[in-house]
Amino acid sequence: MNIAVLIKQVPDMDRVRFDSEKGLVDRTSAGVEINPFDLNALEAAVRIGETVESKVTAVTMGPPRGEESLREAVSRGADEGILLSDKFFGGADTKATSLTLASALKKLGPIDIIFAGEKTVDGDTGQVGAEVAEFLNIPHISYVDEILEVNEDYIKVVSDILDGGFIKKAHYPVLITVTKDVNVPRIPLFKNKMKARKAEFSVWGLNELKEFVNAEDVGLKGSPTKVKKIEVPKAVTRECRKEKENIDGFLDEIIAKLENLNIWEEA
Repeated sequence: MNIAVLIKQVPDMDRVRFDSEKGLVDRTSAGVEINPFDLNALEAAVRIGETVESKVTAVTMGPPRGEESLREAVSRGADEGILLSDKFFGGADTKATSLTLASALKKLGPIDIIFAGEKTVDGDTGQVGAEVAEFLNIPHISYVDEILEVNEDYIKVVSDILDGGFIKKAHYPVLITVTKDVNVPRIPLFKNKMKARKAEFSVWGLNELKEFVNAEDVGLKGSPTKVKKIEVPKAVTRECRKEKENIDGFLDEIIAKLENLNIWEEA
């Protein structure tokens, strides 16, 4: 069985800066890590590989330092990694990103299951997984929080939608997006980290994908979504006041404020 996992290297959202004029995230302004939801996707793939003979390939798109996320993926159980890196891929929205990823998956060859996290913490759209499946013209199941059965013919999962859990079964090929509840990602063993340090990865640019995609369809050129402005909201803090002396007067003051807000009403 061939399994692919889509992972993304995301910045530390507590420290990253935003370029409000260009409408872009300054990804060089903070440290990076694998998107947390993608770790759940990777764990799901590796667990299947431990029960069914499989090959797990991690795929990521980004600058050359994206190899760091592939190295971590290998330390967590992936067999190999592919980095999609090219100046033509820069500035991509979800559509252009999904098309690029789908093109790489076509080049990679027949794949039974594609795993992805439900969303990324830097974009929070939850669109890429489903869009990749649409570009590949294969079925997809979103918001999976439990994998019930995997065999040579199909996968059976529980999809958590609104207040209900739906049991769904899909034959291959299929794309699955998982939630954080599907599993607890493993901590890499030291020996696996050492192994990952020596791993070599394929790097594909536009030239390697030209059979499947054109330059005008990727990166900023292929992105119909244009960010006009980014505003970072100011942190909201609660007002706090301590009163030890005039307790009765303080209570009257609180009641008056609640009445003004139509929250308090005399019985």
